[in-house]
Amino acid sequence: MPSTLALRRRIRSVKNTAQITKAMELVAASRMRRAQQNVQSARPFSQKVLEVIADIAALQKSEEISSISPLLQQRPIQRIGLVMVTADRGLAGALNTNAIRRAVRFITEEIDNKPVQIVAVGRKGRDFMVRSGKEIVAEFIGIPPFPSLLDTLPISKVVIDDYVNGKYDAVYLLYTDFVNTLTVRPKVIKLLPIDPNALEADRDTTETKRTDFIFEPNPNEVLLSLLPRYVEVEIYQAILENIASEQSSKMVAMRNASDKAKEVVTDLTLTMNKVRQASITAEILEISNAAAALESQG
Repeated sequence: MPSTLALRRRIRSVKNTAQITKAMELVAASRMRRAQQNVQSARPFSQKVLEVIADIAALQKSEEISSISPLLQQRPIQRIGLVMVTADRGLAGALNTNAIRRAVRFITEEIDNKPVQIVAVGRKGRDFMVRSGKEIVAEFIGIPPFPSLLDTLPISKVVIDDYVNGKYDAVYLLYTDFVNTLTVRPKVIKLLPIDPNALEADRDTTETKRTDFIFEPNPNEVLLSLLPRYVEVEIYQAILENIASEQSSKMVAMRNASDKAKEVVTDLTLTMNKVRQASITAEILEISNAAAALESQG
């Protein structure tokens, strides 16, 4: 059994760790609130872009839509691009593990063994795909904690250019969706080609009322301008969702670590008291035995 001195040192060490995890919890909570505000403020703009594209598409015939922009052209799928958004750091519970598992399931089960090229956003996903031998065509590490749309435009440019040039026949976007503080879940959406019918179906699902827009100079020109913006906004929104999920997961993980540290301190304190009590009892017995020996000799 450890000595009282060793147990005191362990208790002190665990308390110091608990102070660190508590501080990290407070930092994550502060960042989570700001990240959550960013997510909520960006969602209406993303939704409105979707609505306008869906409205313009509803005015066009399906055969005319595909000829407006390469981003709308459906072609036989031979090569797939996956934009994989993960965190740069750990200490976020199962956030990155769940995202990576979702990516593996997507690659192995959902695309009929088509070759996949990865656009890695975040170090954790990048490192896993490198170890797995997957082809990474671009990587973006060190995204700011609170990015602006300009910070994510290089990602969108790589995706759009590679798709237009025929490097991929379809592009999917994987990220962790922020539902609430305690609930985050990995999500995969199809980013390219843009399917106006699917956008219209999504809007019908949310029961958004149709708006009669007036398009200048004409609907096709507006649609041609909006399609790249849609891709940019979707990627930006995904990164914001992932950051909010990361900070939420960090806050919960650090809170759990602090609570566990308190439990460990309680257990160690109980053990230390038992050791100290046993030591005192042993000393009393030694004194009693010595006293009895002296009396017998006298």
